[in-house]
Amino acid sequence: MAQRRMFSKTIVSSDLFLDMPKSTQALYFHLNMNADDDGFIGSSKMIMRMIGASDDDMRLLLAKKFVFEFDSGVVVVKDWRIHNQIRKDRHKQTIYTDEFQQLQAVENNSYERLPVGCQEVALGKVR
Repeated sequence: MAQRRMFSKTIVSSDLFLDMPKSTQALYFHLNMNADDDGFIGSSKMIMRMIGASDDDMRLLLAKKFVFEFDSGVVVVKDWRIHNQIRKDRHKQTIYTDEFQQLQAVENNSYERLPVGCQEVALGKVR
């Protein structure tokens, strides 16, 4: 995992983001800081405990679609690719390949969840 992370002002200065409680905003920043090079976090509950965030903070991030959660408990930052651009020679592929296959990158470079059954069709588009 890289040691440097970026944040897009377009996302974190938006009214949608700034209307959330400070604790929810802090959780979002900490999730981003601890994500792998594709935006996946396998230990979101540990991060929540570490910073004193509540389950409501995570529910709010999920409801406002700042993050997506998978059945496995893995979380991905929806706008990860807007925040961070990692050079191909430094990029380390996520270990969460099953979850990665359930996403596609859309025009603005954010992630979208694929409908169930469509993962194999869009696999080539995600990279």
